[in-house]
Amino acid sequence: MQKVTIVSVGRLKENYLRDACSEYIKRLSGYCSLTIVELDPEKIPEKPSPLQLQNAIEKEGKKILGKIPTGAMLVSMCIEGKLLSSTELAEKIEFSAVGSFSNICFVIGGSYGLSKKVKDISHFKLSMSPMTFPHQLARVMLLEQIYRSFKIIEGSSYHK
Repeated sequence: MQKVTIVSVGRLKENYLRDACSEYIKRLSGYCSLTIVELDPEKIPEKPSPLQLQNAIEKEGKKILGKIPTGAMLVSMCIEGKLLSSTELAEKIEFSAVGSFSNICFVIGGSYGLSKKVKDISHFKLSMSPMTFPHQLARVMLLEQIYRSFKIIEGSSYHK
């Protein structure tokens, strides 16, 4: 069974988001071994300077780097990443399973972004949209797209 890891800075605060994630986690259990790692965001002042923001992003990046599974295909979720269709994402996930990767690891950075070090070692950078969404919604959207990818791979009608 394919291994999928999501490393995410921040915890889901809203019940409706936790419920949606739980539903997709349940659905994915038949397709992959899923692990979600939540990391605490760095504390920053109410009105942070650019240097304070950069330092927080770098500290979060170090935490993320420590949680990436060995041998994983690393996918960084970031605004400058490539936009893919659901079918193209399914192809990436399928490639990771038949390639030399033991795991595919998606990384969701904190509200202020993802460290350059994490992005630099990524095998792929993925953007969900040029639009802005609430940060916590990213996990729900990613889980749904991973589920949709597995349904595409199996040839299900879910994607239609």
